Amino acid sequence: MTGLTRSSADLDPRRRRILYRCWHRGIREMDLVFGQFAEEQISSLSDAELDAFEIIMAEEDADLNSWITGSVPVPERYRTPLFERLASYRPDFDLVTRESLNAKGDGFR
Repeated sequence: MTGLTRSSADLDPRRRRILYRCWHRGIREMDLVFGQFAEEQISSLSDAELDAFEIIMAEEDADLNSWITGSVPVPERYRTPLFERLASYRPDFDLVTRESLNAKGDGFR
């Protein structure tokens, strides 16, 4: 998966904005982690979790990348269940081909 696959049509404006921002962070690795995480989780996050997610998203990509990869310890303020879920999320880096899309039911017929 290399880009947005979820429609945002059923999301409220705040969730749409967050989903868009997750896919347009600036560092591709962070786009993939945040974007895919948001695609799976955005509709089920509570308002409090959305608040926390937006605070996390305000951090610099280089810092987030270091924390998520474990090369630098996560600051105490981000040692939360939401950040742990984000940091443990493993994006789908499968090569996108006609066959892989068809196998997932998202492809060309």
